[in-house]
Amino acid sequence: MVAALRYLTLLWPGMPWLWLRGSRAGLLLAIAFAVVLDTAILTTWIWSDLVDAGVPIGLWAAAAAVWIIAGVSALSAFPTPLQTRRNAANDGLFVEARDAYLARDWLKAETKLRSLLAVAPTDGEAQLLLATLLRRAGRLTEARTALEKLARSDSGAGWASAIARERARITAVAGRSAETKADPKTDAGPEPAILAIDRPTAEGEPDSVAA
Repeated sequence: MVAALRYLTLLWPGMPWLWLRGSRAGLLLAIAFAVVLDTAILTTWIWSDLVDAGVPIGLWAAAAAVWIIAGVSALSAFPTPLQTRRNAANDGLFVEARDAYLARDWLKAETKLRSLLAVAPTDGEAQLLLATLLRRAGRLTEARTALEKLARSDSGAGWASAIARERARITAVAGRSAETKADPKTDAGPEPAILAIDRPTAEGEPDSVAA
């Protein structure tokens, strides 16, 4: 029943990706279709005396073309159901990402995490680890964005304390970077080595987050 309801989103162009994934591209397509459809309706039954007869025909043809093309495209690449729990494959991806993170292999760790989040975007632990990785790689703006995304999501509710700690670390790193630029002789020293990443406790948060 639930799967059948998901396919109802095909009735409106862009809605599958907007409703099921929160896609901005889906939002733009849905709005564009609404504008074309509304204009076609207005020029056909309300503004019919103000426009040429060919205008409504062209608009209806455009609306039909968008509806058909978008429907066929969405059907061929319909968003899969979101995974709310880790299966064996996803858990393996997380372990590989964590091991690469501990080995400071940022590229491999990020690749594994993004592969995991592509199929399980609600995995809060993976999102938090990605933000931490981006911060340690010096990509502070991306790290802040990842934390904001996690904080706004339902899965971020169980990681509020960890998110706050990571935000504080990003602020500290940004402050040290500003001081170093202001005074080239300033040396904040190397960041402490990573010892471990704790798994979530019963409350849903890690006992500690790697510095």
